[in-house]
Amino acid sequence: MPIWVYTLRMARLPTTSDAFNAVAEPRRRQILGVLALGEMSVNDLAGSLRINQPQVSKHLQVLRKVGLVRVRKSRQQRLYTLNSQGLKGIHDWVSTFERLWSESFDRLDEYLTELQGEVRRD
Repeated sequence: MPIWVYTLRMARLPTTSDAFNAVAEPRRRQILGVLALGEMSVNDLAGSLRINQPQVSKHLQVLRKVGLVRVRKSRQQRLYTLNSQGLKGIHDWVSTFERLWSESFDRLDEYLTELQGEVRRD
């Protein structure tokens, strides 16, 4: 089996020190996406993502350490929620590129409008 297959299945070591590094891992982004829908237990997350509970727990540990998720105890289980405030740094950084994207979409819109005009004339 190629080495990349193993790296997709294995969680990275929880040495992540900031939100940017934490979300660099695809599974962590998936977990954040699911938690954006609402509070969930580790087992619910594992079932939703179709990965085993220990992997989810390791990812949650990293996400919690960098402040992207919160945990609360409810009876005998822990429930995790997305901490949107923890994503603010990423949002602020990405928003610096918003002007670039808007300009690109504006140019694309102008081009498509121009093409539609040419098609109507034909």
